Amino acid sequence: MVREVDKIKLRRWRRRGFYSETVLVKRLQENGYNAVRIPVSNPSLSPLPDIMARKGSHTYAFEVKNASYYAYFPKKQINKLFRFLNELMPGDKKHKHAVVAAHLGKKWLFKEISWINWEKDKLPDKVRIVKRDRGNFTL
Repeated sequence: MVREVDKIKLRRWRRRGFYSETVLVKRLQENGYNAVRIPVSNPSLSPLPDIMARKGSHTYAFEVKNASYYAYFPKKQINKLFRFLNELMPGDKKHKHAVVAAHLGKKWLFKEISWINWEKDKLPDKVRIVKRDRGNFTL
């Protein structure tokens, strides 16, 4: 039986993720991207990112985490980004980008994951973003 306290914590945790995703969509739109939050991107087997964006001929799939100091992105979630881009988005791979985004307080950090690692099945077990890191992707 699930306790009432556990339900409250779960709701709070989900709201935090929803908030970060909405903030990122607004930020992307302010920077000239066409962006949408994909509301069914909950933990499922479907290859759907948290956010999909386009700018010019480029397509971006974002996985978003809200944390205070560091965020982990499991291999399974990163693989879903590449599956989404590969299976559902037409076009050349050089125009498709898998990006993990960490919302760390007021700071955002982004890391683009390489297609080469995915194609050679060499994705790390998890990607970690720490607040003191520098990302390799900017809006």
